[in-house]
Amino acid sequence: MDERARSCLLRYRLRLEQDIKPSFIMDHMIGDGVISPDEEEKVKSWHTRKEQAVALIDCILKKDNIAYISFYNGLIQEQYRDLAALLQHDLPLVSPPIQKGFSHDETAYVQTILCEGGVPQRPVVFVHRPEQIKKIRDQLCKLEKHPGWITIFGMAGFGKSVLAAESVRDEQLLRAYFPGGVQWLSIGQLDKADLLAKMQALCFRLDQDSQTFQRPPVTTEEARDRLRFLMVRKYPRSLLILDDVWDSWVLKAFDIQCRVLLTTRDRSVTDSVSGKKYEVSVRNGLEEDKSLEVLALFVNKKVKELPEQACSIVKECKGSPLVISLIGALLREFPDRWEYYLRQLQNKQFKRIRKSSSYDYEALDQAMSVSIEVLPEHYKEYYMDLTVLEKDVHLPAKVLSVLWDLEPEEVEDILQEFVNKSLLFLDRNKTPFQYYLHDLQLDFLTEQNRNRIQELHSNVVTQYKKHYKNEHSNVADEEGVYWFRYLGCHFAKAYMKKELCSLLFSLDWVKAKSEKMGSAHLINDYVIHKEMLDEENSVIRDDFQAFISLNGPLLEQKPFPDVIQLGLSQPDSSEVYRQARTKALEKANQGSFYLEWINKTSLENLSRLIVRPHTGAVYYACFSRDLKKIASCGADKTLQVFKSETGENLFGFTAHTDDVLCCAFCPDEKLIATCSADKMVKIWNAVTGNLIRMYEEHSEQVNHCQFTNTNRKVLLATCSNDSELKLWNINRPQSQNTLFGHDDYVNHCCFSPDDEYLASCSSDGTVKLWQVSAANEWKTIDIKEYFPINEGDNNIIVKCSAWSSDGTRIMTAVRNQIFVFDVETSYLLSNIKTSHHSTIQFCDFCPSSQLVALALSHFTVELWDINSNKKVADCPGHLSWVHCVRFSQDGSMLLSSSDDQTVRVWETNKVHTSSAALLKRDANVIFQNNNTTVLAPDSKKRLQMITGKAGERVHFSGEQESRIRCCCLNNNLQTSALGQDNGTVKASLMSPTQVLRSIGWWTLHLLTLQETILAAHGLENGNVKVLEMPSGQIRSILEGHTKAVQHCQFICESEVLITCSDDATIRIWNWKSKDSMVLVGHTEQVKEFRVLDGSKLLSWSFDGTVKLWDIETGKIIQDFICHKGAVLACDILLDGNKFCSASADKSAKIWSFSTTSALQVLNGHEACVRSCRFSWDGTVLATGDDNGEIRIWSAFDGQLLHICTRDSKDSLESLHGGWVTDLHFSPDCKVLVSTGGYIKWWNVENGESLQTFYTTGSNLKGIHVSPDFKTFVTIDNMGILYILKKLE
Repeated sequence: MDERARSCLLRYRLRLEQDIKPSFIMDHMIGDGVISPDEEEKVKSWHTRKEQAVALIDCILKKDNIAYISFYNGLIQEQYRDLAALLQHDLPLVSPPIQKGFSHDETAYVQTILCEGGVPQRPVVFVHRPEQIKKIRDQLCKLEKHPGWITIFGMAGFGKSVLAAESVRDEQLLRAYFPGGVQWLSIGQLDKADLLAKMQALCFRLDQDSQTFQRPPVTTEEARDRLRFLMVRKYPRSLLILDDVWDSWVLKAFDIQCRVLLTTRDRSVTDSVSGKKYEVSVRNGLEEDKSLEVLALFVNKKVKELPEQACSIVKECKGSPLVISLIGALLREFPDRWEYYLRQLQNKQFKRIRKSSSYDYEALDQAMSVSIEVLPEHYKEYYMDLTVLEKDVHLPAKVLSVLWDLEPEEVEDILQEFVNKSLLFLDRNKTPFQYYLHDLQLDFLTEQNRNRIQELHSNVVTQYKKHYKNEHSNVADEEGVYWFRYLGCHFAKAYMKKELCSLLFSLDWVKAKSEKMGSAHLINDYVIHKEMLDEENSVIRDDFQAFISLNGPLLEQKPFPDVIQLGLSQPDSSEVYRQARTKALEKANQGSFYLEWINKTSLENLSRLIVRPHTGAVYYACFSRDLKKIASCGADKTLQVFKSETGENLFGFTAHTDDVLCCAFCPDEKLIATCSADKMVKIWNAVTGNLIRMYEEHSEQVNHCQFTNTNRKVLLATCSNDSELKLWNINRPQSQNTLFGHDDYVNHCCFSPDDEYLASCSSDGTVKLWQVSAANEWKTIDIKEYFPINEGDNNIIVKCSAWSSDGTRIMTAVRNQIFVFDVETSYLLSNIKTSHHSTIQFCDFCPSSQLVALALSHFTVELWDINSNKKVADCPGHLSWVHCVRFSQDGSMLLSSSDDQTVRVWETNKVHTSSAALLKRDANVIFQNNNTTVLAPDSKKRLQMITGKAGERVHFSGEQESRIRCCCLNNNLQTSALGQDNGTVKASLMSPTQVLRSIGWWTLHLLTLQETILAAHGLENGNVKVLEMPSGQIRSILEGHTKAVQHCQFICESEVLITCSDDATIRIWNWKSKDSMVLVGHTEQVKEFRVLDGSKLLSWSFDGTVKLWDIETGKIIQDFICHKGAVLACDILLDGNKFCSASADKSAKIWSFSTTSALQVLNGHEACVRSCRFSWDGTVLATGDDNGEIRIWSAFDGQLLHICTRDSKDSLESLHGGWVTDLHFSPDCKVLVSTGGYIKWWNVENGESLQTFYTTGSNLKGIHVSPDFKTFVTIDNMGILYILKKLE
């Protein structure tokens, strides 16, 4: 606004404020576009009319000539003609256009004002920093009505002076806020004489026109008084800029009640002066694009023409305008030295990077050292100690309190001194406050103390040991993050090899660090220090790294697991196991509960790393081309990127508004594409995670995305449920081509290795090959032809496809089959069929071999040799459907992602032949003479008998005609040898008691030749077989049941076998004669039964009833209508007077055999009650439900005593990792064991957890417990057998 117009408004301001109604005037001004709705609301927020008028006049004074004219016109239209007449004389004749902000253009007026005030001109090479300039100008506007101080502070070389000069390079700002002009004075480091000389020069500049004073001031006090007079009388609304202020006493000389803008490295310099104070922090240097622009201007090239070293130089410059300018100036003279100067930067040779310029210091090392030299002498050594910090590390004062052996308050005072002088930065957004160095400051310290690095790090280690006495658990949370993350680095840089090994090869350290930070940072220790650790013992390093990698998800969850118990599951040869066992024995002697897995197998686990990056199903994961990173996406709507070796998260964020179905790295790894059920395709920066581009052309969910394999012409392909494929040039805002041809959802697409063709798979039953260059369909392979029409389900969905490494074959997945075709002829080359119980979700070719990997719905990954069509390995471990499987570029690694929220990384060169069949969970166990015998069916429809401490398989039966659903052993029958007095020996299958009875009590000898156990198993087709074990000789085949047999049991010392079935019947067999008595009464599946005193039988069924039968007659003694839902479990009190029932109706009940009415009804469970068990003394009852909750009740009155898992929910969806399927009390009734997703032991008295054993798989069906409660046997859903022994 013109000065005359502004003066007129100020002259008549009181008159205007008394008379006008602002709301009416503003209506006109809004129509003219002079005032915004937000400004109108701000004015109206004042309560009285006069306050609103004052606010409106203040708003107009900040605007231009157009605002004055619009206000004048508003007065006329609202009939304020007398007021308008007051403004008419000073109406501006010419009005400049309205500016939506400050201009970058330097007008003649600005040039004149700044030149007269001594403001430096722009550097020869200059780039705009609009965000920083805006922050400074916003603060300058606050000085409109009153004097004050604005401090621009930051570290050396960050362009504070250039920003200060640029902030006043705007005509609108100068006319509106500083019509008295701008005066610039460079301060720097000076003494009082130098200061007086500078003040004299400023006085002369301000008074040179009128020469009010005849002589210069002779003291600083006189100079200050003269400046005060000149600034108040001659330049009342001017701005004084003091550049590079170092000392607070200097500012006192300019405390003259004027408007001051100053630059400094020490933000505390204004503490000594009075008046309003404002701050602008310059923490960040130039962004990468601005830095490249500076270099391009220096060497007179376009940014895209710069050599590849330019980006690396910019990275090493850390955004410092000074360093970039120094390098640019050098490159202008020596344009071929890009590599040389990059090397100097990387080697921290700052002294060699010097160039004369307008800057006060020739090189960065000079600028940095000057800042340190002004510190008090005793502070300098403290600052040198910061050399030991890592880049980008924020740490609390408590860490340095340990290092310096000072009280935290003393440390904070020292650090504040560093912060004030811009030698250190303070992050106030964290509690407690965090301190950190800029990379350039750290580089400078490293260079300055190059010969003291080992000494400084050694001092850190010494102080840590002194303070914590190597008790890592004593480290508080406040400083724990730092010590746990970087203590290993201090050991390594102090060259304390043995101490580093002692730290990292310690189970105590593993426990302490993983509990505080999780597993990824722990794995990283073994990776970055691998060379030093391997010099000491590579085997132990591998033991610990493998242990943490494979137990990573467990070490992330809450409550935190017992690391000692996890260590006991390691191979006996592992150092982890040895340390765990030593600690477990010590704690067991003190009453702790530990289990040893005594039948651990020696097979090497294929898994190299297990990561849980998501909170929902992981739909897709892929390696970067250099194998260093993995990107994954899933149902939690996020994209996650993490290190492939350690699992350390690099970044992750919500990428879409619905499930993210796929992600892909571009060939140069700078970008990541994602696609989602929200119909969107997005491109992200693979380093920062910033969104680059977004596409919205698909009309349905986008199922898959993939970049071309080479950098020749980068394209992205996507496919969708809208039956279309699209090709995208990522530099364009729209798709390049749309490919039509499919009649149903397009599920997958992938480029051929040479990018000439694109394959697509669809729910229409076809695979189509497209020519990429022409975007035309080349050929179609109809997969429906390979499925007979009479198969029933004719819905042929082609899930995915993969190209062979040479591009001559293409593989597709349909249902449980793989089809491999010749690309040129479309001939079917091979066909692989997997289990009919599973569906292939994804497939991939290995780039370096004939292996193909299949992701299956039955929780596993399979590897097949495509030439021989033979399966070469099973890769079990996932706990739910596997959605994706991808090989690395070199074929050395394989990753898989699953509904279980995990990504697993496998080493393909450690594949072992999968010859062993997986056990099923329907097992029976005998504990006898300190030995354990297990009978269990396997995945090949065979029966296996396993015995001995090592779990040796002593028998495989032949393959059965139907799946084995149950089995049982009779441990009282064995082959006995009788030595008689006539010298003969007889052997037969009978019990020892029967032997004694048959020949009398005068037997001379009783010798066991070979233990032979009688076994039975029930099949899915209803048949039952009785056989001798371990010979496997079939003794009897019993036919009668019409559906699957659910349970079978021998009655001791007899030839009776009892079975129950899905056909709702129970049969009592004489297995020798094959005669049976059928117990009919239940109307639905009979789940199980229990025999009472050899003469009665209790059965329970899905029909909600429990029935008591007479075994001799087959008649019902009592019929209990127990529940409205299926009865899932029952247990009988030891004295035989009561039983309990658990049901799908979410209740449990206690019954007496003397009445058909329930004694107690136990309500409170919120899910199916699947298990129940009385204690041995009959005082308490435990029940478990499908939410993983276990309740302990009084068996006398049904009162709830404890809820075992209420306050200890783990990271899985269920409280117990799954349904609580089985419960057992110890003989002394003090301990309860339960099974679900894993095994837990509980203190019955208080309901607290004693121990947890995490099985490799999950979904445990039950557990067999020895009579002394010291041996526990179960099988997980991966077919792994666990024989656990209590450690004593």
